[in-house]
Amino acid sequence: MKKLILHIPHASINIPYLDGFQIDKQEIDHELLILTDWHTNDLYEDDDSISVVANFSRIFCDPERFADDNLEPMAKLGMGVLYTQTESGKEMRIVSDELRTSILTDYYFKHHQKLTEAVKGQLQESGTALILDCHSFPDTPLRRNSDQSVPRPDFNIGTDAFHTRKDLIEAAMNFFAERNLTCVLNAPFSGSIVPMEYYQKNRNVQSIMLEVNRRLYLKSGSSERSVDYERTKSVVQEFIQLMKKTL
Repeated sequence: MKKLILHIPHASINIPYLDGFQIDKQEIDHELLILTDWHTNDLYEDDDSISVVANFSRIFCDPERFADDNLEPMAKLGMGVLYTQTESGKEMRIVSDELRTSILTDYYFKHHQKLTEAVKGQLQESGTALILDCHSFPDTPLRRNSDQSVPRPDFNIGTDAFHTRKDLIEAAMNFFAERNLTCVLNAPFSGSIVPMEYYQKNRNVQSIMLEVNRRLYLKSGSSERSVDYERTKSVVQEFIQLMKKTL
């Protein structure tokens, strides 16, 4: 049976250990508040899909970054696979070679192996695999966001030129237009994750990213759910059902 693969990388606030961190708990909590994709593990939950959820915070290890900082543009801003700077530019963590190896081995590569295995299983079962990369984003651009344009849309669709079919893009954009919700393609964020084993190699592995503007479901300046949470979740759930129909 064909199944959608839900990749949920930034929902957790778990920091397994604080080795190397140079900031205090209050500062860590602030970074978590502004960088966590709050409640995306619930917004995108679907029992009929395969969920690959990171059980560690992105400020501990970001599974959406390249493991090699030389390949990762955000590493120059302290937001490589292992974050080293706060949003304000303060030194957040000193990462030794030993610490880097340990975190990548025990967390990053294990998470990616789960995603790879999910894709491999779908390829073996049905010949194709579709990943929905599940995110949220702040309504006001953060300092390190490359796209500083405002106002920001309600939703953002991210694509990959090799791994996102045109019919997926059209279906996604029409979905939001029909609901009078603003949605922009590849802005303010672009791309969609694909395991390196298949990246730019196998077009049968498809991927599309959905980003939800946090103002649609969170209280301003907070991680708490707003009165519009369930309505926003309903839209996300309908989108998931749409993606499942494309399988």
